[in-house]
Amino acid sequence: MAEADTARVLASPTFRQLVTERTRFGWILSGAMLGIYLVFILLVAFAHGLMATKVGSGVTSLGIVLGLVVIVAAFVLTGIYVARANGRFDDLTRDLNRELGR
Repeated sequence: MAEADTARVLASPTFRQLVTERTRFGWILSGAMLGIYLVFILLVAFAHGLMATKVGSGVTSLGIVLGLVVIVAAFVLTGIYVARANGRFDDLTRDLNRELGR
């Protein structure tokens, strides 16, 4: 890409909007995942009794169930990001390409 093209992209309000929204959304989802993981780790570290609580009549403990919840949460948050990227972020990218005449 020529320097002139790069400068046009960087000067575009649509590009700045895309970068701002994508960055903010990424940080929000990262914060959510970090919070979920932090709570899980704190429970593992400081709530042994709670985490060792049996679920049902089998050998499964609450800690195992919460560990699975952490994994599922990661998949859900990834799915939310992908849906947003395929929707809003792709729309902004198309607008940017249209604006730049591509």
